[in-house]
Amino acid sequence: MSKVAKKPKACKAAESVAEVVKQTQLQVAYHFPCPIYIIERTDFLEEVSKISEEALEVQRKERKLDELYPVYMTGNYFDDFRMMGFTEFVGATAWNILNEQGYAMQDKAVKFTEMWTQEHHKHSAMDAHVHGFGSQIVGFYFLETPEDCSHVVFHDPRSGKVQIDLPEQDMNMATPASKMINFTPKPGMMIFSNSWLSHSFTRHAANKPIKFVHFNLTVIAQPQTACPMPAAEII
Repeated sequence: MSKVAKKPKACKAAESVAEVVKQTQLQVAYHFPCPIYIIERTDFLEEVSKISEEALEVQRKERKLDELYPVYMTGNYFDDFRMMGFTEFVGATAWNILNEQGYAMQDKAVKFTEMWTQEHHKHSAMDAHVHGFGSQIVGFYFLETPEDCSHVVFHDPRSGKVQIDLPEQDMNMATPASKMINFTPKPGMMIFSNSWLSHSFTRHAANKPIKFVHFNLTVIAQPQTACPMPAAEII
């Protein structure tokens, strides 16, 4: 007589993970994080906005706003001496981030590869992407953020999770199940992340443009004559 295979039993936890942790000392180890660093520095707004506007005026004179991609992007200006206070803070913070993440930075320095202003007009957006070519830290400094402006979005970089993902209980909540995290920008907000963390901008819905500085930094061997990188506040 042939045997009939039993149907596999579906399991559903009767207790929450929190209860299991409480009762049986279940340990949860969180590793391989994707940190995002946010700080408010409104003290840089006046000077950076002035230099950004000068660079944007050059672009506005050279070309018309594209209908499909309504955005102006300036050239690089990280070597403008008027930006020294801003660039020193950004550079020192980038160095500290990598150092506190555990990278051997004692004989290393950071160097700007790009720093430019973007002015996105209504319906503009930016697809998810990463910055390669040696970039280690990327970031944004928001200058003008009208109501209903674009949000900056960071995407889960774990390809294995993306392949086998499940639906989220609540997409409005930031949980280990989240596929992306978005932030509402405001003037003076500065954001840093590792360059391997993909980012994008949602479609801009405001009639007035959103303006922000985008910067990328790489790591180089510290020149022997250079002073150690100063400490900078990280939040």
